[in-house]
Amino acid sequence: MRPRDTLTESQEERLLQIRLACPDITRARDLARAFADLVRHQRGYLLPQWIRQAEQDAPKPMSGFAGFLRRDLDAVTAGLNGRASFELLRTRILTQP
Repeated sequence: MRPRDTLTESQEERLLQIRLACPDITRARDLARAFADLVRHQRGYLLPQWIRQAEQDAPKPMSGFAGFLRRDLDAVTAGLNGRASFELLRTRILTQP
């Protein structure tokens, strides 16, 4: 998840080898970066699209996370848009059955 410009040449090469050997890692990384962007820039309106992508072609743990977010989409979207505090969002997600 580190920015590419902070990697050494050998780290960059190793990362490429891993990505070629395991496409799931590449897809999970891409979705994780997209989700981090949603959070960082408060783009909750893009969350349903992100969830659809993750549910369709992400590795199982990430598609499960997307399904979990879908169950309380309004609260998660409000948290990402800044209309609810992160602490409230965290509490609601952690107390879900």
